[in-house]
Amino acid sequence: MPIDRTRAIELHKKAKGKIMIYPTINIHTEEDMALAYIPGSVPPSLAIQEDEGMSFEYTGRGNRIAVISDGSAVLGLGNVGPCAALPVIEGKCLLFKLFGDVNAIPVCLDTQDTDDIIHFCTLFAPSLGGINIEDIASPKTFTIVRELRSRINIPVLCDDQHGTAVIVLAGIFNALE
Repeated sequence: MPIDRTRAIELHKKAKGKIMIYPTINIHTEEDMALAYIPGSVPPSLAIQEDEGMSFEYTGRGNRIAVISDGSAVLGLGNVGPCAALPVIEGKCLLFKLFGDVNAIPVCLDTQDTDDIIHFCTLFAPSLGGINIEDIASPKTFTIVRELRSRINIPVLCDDQHGTAVIVLAGIFNALE
């Protein structure tokens, strides 16, 4: 589908991003604030300290993922780097929200070093329910996904790899019908 370049630029300039963060609770009183922040966040923090799995119950973690890119393999553009990849990664986050109601955070890293990307994702994982590796050049993606799956306890996928496999499998199933 041909896209009007001027309209695309205008949309991105006007929107200043495709996703946003907003409160899920209303604060009307000091008591509301105390329940939501300090001291009200202490009881769930203590419960999570005893059982980290409770972080999926008491926080937004279970519905929050990060879409991680270094901009080294952006579809149709190639290695454009992290800043130029950001509109594409924001667009991917928009798809997660629109079609899955998943809160996705765009993260474009200013490194193309595999170990740096793995290290960042490992440190960021406790805030997330999953990680989507996106538009990172192959074969790095295979190493990143394999290493992250062995180090962290949340789902890690690379839809450049896994999405392709799903489409091929769907094609095979359709051919067999």
